[in-house]
Order: sequence, then C-alpha cells, then structure tokens
Amino acid sequence: MRVLLASVGSRGDVEPFVALAAALQRAGHAACLCASPRFAAMAAAHGVAMAPMDDGFLALLDTPEGRLVMEGGGSVLERLRAVARLKSLVAPLQLRMQRDVARAAAAFEPTLVVFHFKLLGAPDIAAARGIRSALLLPLPVVAPTASRGNPVLPALFGLPGLRRAGYRLMDGLSSRFGTAPVRAWRREAGLPPRPPGCGLARAADGRDILLLHAHSPSLLPRPADWPAHAVVTGSLPLPGAEGSALGPGLEAFLQAGPPPVYVGFGSMAGRDPARLARTVVEALQASGQRGLLAPGWGGLAPGTLPTTVRLVGEVPHAALFPRVKAVVHHGGAGTTHAGLRAGRPTLVCPFFADQPFWGRLVHARGLGPAPIPQRRLDTQRLAAALRELVSDPGMATRAATLGAAMRQEDGATAAVQALEAWAA
Repeated sequence: MRVLLASVGSRGDVEPFVALAAALQRAGHAACLCASPRFAAMAAAHGVAMAPMDDGFLALLDTPEGRLVMEGGGSVLERLRAVARLKSLVAPLQLRMQRDVARAAAAFEPTLVVFHFKLLGAPDIAAARGIRSALLLPLPVVAPTASRGNPVLPALFGLPGLRRAGYRLMDGLSSRFGTAPVRAWRREAGLPPRPPGCGLARAADGRDILLLHAHSPSLLPRPADWPAHAVVTGSLPLPGAEGSALGPGLEAFLQAGPPPVYVGFGSMAGRDPARLARTVVEALQASGQRGLLAPGWGGLAPGTLPTTVRLVGEVPHAALFPRVKAVVHHGGAGTTHAGLRAGRPTLVCPFFADQPFWGRLVHARGLGPAPIPQRRLDTQRLAAALRELVSDPGMATRAATLGAAMRQEDGATAAVQALEAWAA
C-alpha cells in the first residue's frame, strides 16, 4: 500500500498519524504525512516523510477569539461574537488545507487516504482518484449506536430513544456547516457536486469510509451494534518513547522527593495563562503536593516557582507518566490514554469538544475525581480534587489495573491490519 495520512490540529491530533505512518512503514508499506510543518521534527524522528499543510488553523487557536471559545468563558454574547469571527476565518483555512492535501495526493500517488475529522474533504480527494479512505478517530462520534450517546453532544442525546439520532445529527451538522470549502474545491477540480448521502461515513463515490477508532477497548469497549467498517484498534502512542531520557534536571527533581503530580493542558490555556498557572501552583501547595507543570503550546506563565514545583518541557508522556503520582490535564484523548496507560489516577479539567466526555468517563470508571471545567477552576476546587486524587487507594488500584490491560493492546498493529483488509 501507499498511504497518505492527513491531519490538522495540535500535537495530540498529529501524533497518532505519525505513529500509524511509522507502523505502516515497519509493515512494508509506503507512507507520507500531510500536516503542519511544525511537526516535521517529530515525523523525521520516526522516519516519516512529510508534505506541508497550511498552518493557519493552529494560529487561529492562539487568537483571543480562539482562546475564549476553548475556555468556554465570557458572556453568551462574547462567545457568539467569537464563534462568528472564527467561522469567517475557518472556511478559507479549510480550503487552503484541502488544496494542500490534494497536492500531496497528486505528488505521492497513494492507494489509500487516512484522514482527520477536521479534513472533511479528504474522502473527496480519495474518491476522485478512485481509491478508498479511512477516518482515524480518537473517539466514537460517527458510527451510530444505541448503547451510548454521542460524546460531543448535550446529555439529552444520551437518553435511550435519542442516542442514534444524535449520531445522525452530528453527520448532518458536519455536512451542513463544514463542507462549503469542499464544494469550492470540487468546483476548482472540475468535479460535479457532492451526491446526496455523503457524510462522515460515506464517500462521494458511494463507498463506505473505514472508521478507525484509536481508543482503548479496555477503557471504552466497541458497541455490539456497530457496522463492520467501524473498528477499535487501541491507542497509537509513538514507538520507543518509553525509554526516552528525561534530562538531568528533571531526573534530579524526581529523585529528590516523593513522586510529583503532573499538570499540563497541552495547547489549551484559555484567555489568561498566567492566572491559570498561578491557580495550579497555589493548589499544589495547598494540597501539599510536589508538582510538574507543563507550559505546553498554551503558554502557561507561572512566574516564580516554589522549589516543590518544576517546569517540564516537551517530554514523552510514556517516559514521564510512570514516574509521577497522578496526572492532571485538559482531557485530550492522547493525554487521557497516556496517563491511564501508565496506570495513574487522573483528573480532567476540560475546555471544550471531546474533553468533557473523557473527564466524565474517567470519573465514571472510578479512575479520578469529578472533572472540573476550566471556567470553574480555582485554587480551592483544584486543591480539593488533588487531595482526593492522591489519597484514594481505590482510584490508584483501578487505574493500575486498567493501565496493565491497556499496555497489552497493540493499537498500531491492529490499525495496520485493518487498513490492509480495507485496501484489499
């Protein structure tokens, strides 16, 4: 196979695609990643060739409007204004990314395209070339099921009679609001309009799209009523990260006292990163915990730190998390899986999108305290949750048991096998 993998977003969006590309190459296939140039070093470290994609989407997350929407703060009017402003900027970005993926496909000549949820036009590119496509998903938002509601829709759609309807709504919303740039690209490419019935699970040529769910079946089992083209592989961590060196300064801090609590929010930090960093440091001190604070792309700015808290740069989670007592994060799928795979109890402080879902799931499975939404996060609430996180033996035991099961999963091999069967 010759597989073009296309992803857009933060590191958590791109890392599984790099891991899958590397696994495809180990299995004897050719792979090329189309993504932001800022991930070139990560791809190169794993021997993955890259084609560039417009970087404007990531820059958009750093605007005041992007931070406001992610944090979920401000008044209703402020949020509506921010969404309207972002909507006017997103469509041109999507069209540029669509063109970049099409150029990468023309140069690489793939036999299969694997794409990210945000790249709704990637199946059109594959169908125009007469090849199949696969959607790599961190959570189950596409395949309808009666067993649970759609993870990113309101709780109303978790009611038994509305569960399947929620998935149809998600498919309809994406087709209604996310495909204007796709229609523009089809006109540019001389293609006819999209036929009726196209969506997240069906391509323009009428063929099904493989739904490749890169989440742990031990954490979230596959529903029995899913169609055959909906597969759960297990998570896709980067290979070889477990043995990475942590650096002498971080190693010395870890050995100088009891295991710390890791706190990091990835590319998320809301509108006031300095306030968020102060809240974290004060809560760690109030709960009597040593801490590792990861500024991340969100740019947490803590100022002067006490000796019990250390900043940590870009360190592989697979190498660091087994060395900490517990993990506190924003609830991205990748970080959620990394913390639980290491067997560590977890507190989720979600911003938006799928993050509240992972927070609820972690709590429901008894693996961590109730999630604290970022708009409600303050020193008192976070300190109380930290005390619960590090002192509940049941949480620690359940997390360790789940982690052992997750470490037995081989998501990369399962994903490659599913793609081989799909291409055949």
